[in-house]
Amino acid sequence: MSNTYFQFKQFIIHQDRCAMKVTTDACLFGAWTTEQIKNEKLIITNCLDIGTGTGLLPLLLSQKISALNFDAVEIDKDSFEQAKENIAASPWAGRIKVIHADARDLSSENKYAIIISNPPFYENELKGDNKKKNIAHHSDDLSLSELLKIIKNNLSTDGTFYLLLPYKRNEEIKKLIRETGLFIQQIIFVRQSVNHDFSRFMIAGKLKADESNETMINEITIRDEEQQYTDGFKNLLRDYYLHL
Repeated sequence: MSNTYFQFKQFIIHQDRCAMKVTTDACLFGAWTTEQIKNEKLIITNCLDIGTGTGLLPLLLSQKISALNFDAVEIDKDSFEQAKENIAASPWAGRIKVIHADARDLSSENKYAIIISNPPFYENELKGDNKKKNIAHHSDDLSLSELLKIIKNNLSTDGTFYLLLPYKRNEEIKKLIRETGLFIQQIIFVRQSVNHDFSRFMIAGKLKADESNETMINEITIRDEEQQYTDGFKNLLRDYYLHL
């Protein structure tokens, strides 16, 4: 049984009403995205989280970057309510607005400098019997193609999007991103340990290529041979995890 809450150093995530629980991959993605954004030294910036679930990603980013104002969109009613409660109890409630809506209904007139999403991983795979988990874990309700179009329509000219995606579909996904007219600026391949194959990859992208027209590629491993967190992982999560 999953824990009903996850305690971070500066906030808590309750998740008993959410199908998508806090995962190590999502925490890593939020921490990595935070560092990428911090490097840009932004002033006040409008951000969009598509499928916020528990509200984890806006909270991770808001803890370390005071310039961010979030619209966090969630279609599932229970997850929306719980995200609202998690964010209201945090120190950054005034900078994060939780919206109960279908991301496909967003107005493209409101452009965002940053768009983040940790979308469902299991498109076109066998579904279970639980309707709520089907919506959270299966991307038939909002396909990856639709998600990319939403990003393209709502991202500002110089904005950046960040995605956490399944490695086993990485070639297909990269092709789809290019066909949507988006540019991949950076890719980080993620594996659980040195004994595992890659399982996820994180992307930073733009509406158009920069002058170099090159995609930076790197990797991160979560645990070492002794099943301890690697230095790279600890450096990213030290300000969030209680025991790092």
